[in-house]
Amino acid sequence: MRYIKKIDIYILKNFLLLFAGTFFICLFIFIMQFIWQYIDDLVGKGLSWDVLIEFFFYASLTLVPMSLPLAVLLASLISFGNMGEKLELLSMKAAGIPLIRILSPIFIISTLICVASFYFQDLVQPKATRQLATLLWSMRQKSPELDIPEGIFYSEIPGYSIFVQKKDTKTGMLHGVMIYSTQGGYDKMEIVLADSARLQGTEDQKHLKLTLFGGERFRNMDSQTGNMLKANIPYMRETFHTEVDMIPFDASFNMMDANLFNGDAKTKELTKILSGIDSLNTVSDSIGRHYLKIAKGQYLKGAFPKDTQDSAALMSRAKEQEPLDSTYMHLNPTQRKTAIKSALTNAQSTQAEFEFRGMTTGNTNSTLRRHHMEARKKFTHSLACLIFFFIGAPLGAIIRKGGLGVPVVVSVIVFIFYYIINAAGEKMAKSGEWAVWFGIWLSTMVLTPIGLFLINRANKDSVVFNIEGYQNFFKRLLGIRTKRKLNRKEIIIHEPDYPQLVMDIEALAEDCRQYSIRKRLLNIPSYYAIFFRFHEDHVVRELKERTEKLVEQLHNSRDVAIIGALNEMPILYTEAHTRPFNTRRKNMIAGICFPVGILLWLRIWRFRLRLYQDISQIQKLGQFITERINKQIYGQGNQA
Repeated sequence: MRYIKKIDIYILKNFLLLFAGTFFICLFIFIMQFIWQYIDDLVGKGLSWDVLIEFFFYASLTLVPMSLPLAVLLASLISFGNMGEKLELLSMKAAGIPLIRILSPIFIISTLICVASFYFQDLVQPKATRQLATLLWSMRQKSPELDIPEGIFYSEIPGYSIFVQKKDTKTGMLHGVMIYSTQGGYDKMEIVLADSARLQGTEDQKHLKLTLFGGERFRNMDSQTGNMLKANIPYMRETFHTEVDMIPFDASFNMMDANLFNGDAKTKELTKILSGIDSLNTVSDSIGRHYLKIAKGQYLKGAFPKDTQDSAALMSRAKEQEPLDSTYMHLNPTQRKTAIKSALTNAQSTQAEFEFRGMTTGNTNSTLRRHHMEARKKFTHSLACLIFFFIGAPLGAIIRKGGLGVPVVVSVIVFIFYYIINAAGEKMAKSGEWAVWFGIWLSTMVLTPIGLFLINRANKDSVVFNIEGYQNFFKRLLGIRTKRKLNRKEIIIHEPDYPQLVMDIEALAEDCRQYSIRKRLLNIPSYYAIFFRFHEDHVVRELKERTEKLVEQLHNSRDVAIIGALNEMPILYTEAHTRPFNTRRKNMIAGICFPVGILLWLRIWRFRLRLYQDISQIQKLGQFITERINKQIYGQGNQA
């Protein structure tokens, strides 16, 4: 017995060819987006081709896990869209092959891609990420004059801290420059203020040429201290129009040691991440116990008695001691001022100490969250390949459009939706606002039910994208009615019984008038009666049936005016003015939910008012039709 049928080979051939093409297209798009993100690190650095090729190679390796799900989505959508457009899916189903059986070969391939993606992220991507980070760092160090940001101090040049107020990227000029130089040591620190400056690398790539325009230089003349802010410390002040400084700096491209990035979670395999999580948990627990011990010893000493005797002794001592307010009142003004300053200093010192400790524990917790995130992302990015198959394949079978038109648009919309959810979840997990597992698995939890729903709909041949069906749903929800479209018949077999119709119309108009008076449709409806004491309105259903029967009989009329009046005859809603749901339990739940109940109550009030207008319209049109019929019966007018 053959396990692989010809139909499986045919389906796999179509899918794999499309998958190979869409994968390289998606990878190319992601590489272009990645290069645009780091374009400032590449342009104007004089990088050799071997460095650029290495950069593109490692960048493409890091983007493979993101390209695989989109390629699976696009390939499955196009392949099944082509088969649906060519009626091949219809032929397979007509031959007795269910859709699940048709999807099975691509499901197996998608599962293999999912497994391969996991091992790729675990074995290849960490090394590629480490090498890419090394390249990016080395590129940024090659020409530091291009990396000086605006509005903050830049200290990547050894011995210098440079502040630039504004930078002109076209001319390379730096405006509003402030430089702190500590090349000679902190006891010989220099401060330079300049209106503008230019920083360039020399041809030998061993120095940086700093040209300063219109500024002043301040130099400490006392080698005992580097504090230039005190007035009693002598310093030298020098004013210059143009000055050139040569800063020793090796600007040639030197590859950093890749081992410096080994601590980053993105550069670790799953086993090392799990080992790092255990180590970080141990460090976090030890730091917490140490800080707790310090807090108990310094700030909470005596606050927690060991037994009841110590507690009683503490209470008795508290009663014997003089209250703090009384002690403060016995101090003179100078002593009070000194006490307040001392207390304020102690409070500020304690606050600073706790902020520092919080920063330390916060950094440890942040690193721990990143490790948890990277461990889970290896699974979620892999499962995305399988989830996108569950979305793309049934969508192609439902849409039945092949090529690169509709499938590409649908794929982009689905992927953008996935990317937004995934990015939001990762951001919340990284900041600690959400649990790490929830933020990372959020996209999977959202897309999995959508994929299963689409598989179910496609298997049952349901028309998910039937616009007319959605239009009818919203029309029912909002109470928008379709108008009658009756035309005069060319051939009439049965002439209307006008005398009988006149009596029926008059009886219908009278019953409508009595119903409107009895039900008081213009009054505000009772909230309790709507949700908790429902009674079905059989009268409206009877009025609707009688109205539709009259419309059907009068449609055989030859009078155009009567046909026009029939088109204006309203279609009565029989239940919308009585209750929001058909079951008593749902009505009671809706009534208890305050905001929902109010909205539904207002909706029912609106339908009651509209029912009053419809009943008035039936009476008005009935009177008009009766007059037209009387003119025809007694020959008092011509047909319009």
